[in-house]
Amino acid sequence: MADDSPSNSDAAASPTRRDFLYVVTAAFAGIGATASLVPMVGQMEPDARTLAAGGPVEFDASKLQPGQQAVVRWRSRPVFIVNRPPAALKTLQDASFVSRLSDPQSTSVQQPPYATNWHRSIDPAYGVLVGICTHLGCIPLFYPDPNAEMPAAGWRGGYFCPCHGSKYDLAGRVFAGVPAPYNLPVPPYRLINDTIVRIGENPPDADWDFASIMQI
Repeated sequence: MADDSPSNSDAAASPTRRDFLYVVTAAFAGIGATASLVPMVGQMEPDARTLAAGGPVEFDASKLQPGQQAVVRWRSRPVFIVNRPPAALKTLQDASFVSRLSDPQSTSVQQPPYATNWHRSIDPAYGVLVGICTHLGCIPLFYPDPNAEMPAAGWRGGYFCPCHGSKYDLAGRVFAGVPAPYNLPVPPYRLINDTIVRIGENPPDADWDFASIMQI
């Protein structure tokens, strides 16, 4: 069972505050220009009181184009919010692709019950993942385009940890044969409406403790 308070080793492996204050975006046509997204940072960054209290934070996912990702902070952790287009969702269900995953059915408790499904989310179009590799706590890189130059042969994109080569798909499911033992965690969250994501708060009909995950 994971301790919800980051350990000293986790803190050492995590990026600084500055590293979280940006939007990471990559369209399926290629990686976009981060500089053009600077105006969004202020809207994404929770106020100091919210961060200090570890309370819920919100993000409007309508800002994301298909294939784009944003990074927000929750409890000093990066949370990836990605708009997954239909082609990506089709890949997540492809039998030949799924057969290469370590835990494709999410049997290990790395997500709340309402995200224990093939897309590991409430709405298949939007993935919400804690962006910390379950091997040694590094921050995986976002590779949404299967046609781009991949850091691993035969991989179809998702998340790649540059520290030791662990690979995850766009649902945060880890591949077999890599150092990371578990899927990326899914934080407690709910949808306020079709696009507003509130991270750190379960849906009204759910009661799930993030501390119950296997590992972060």
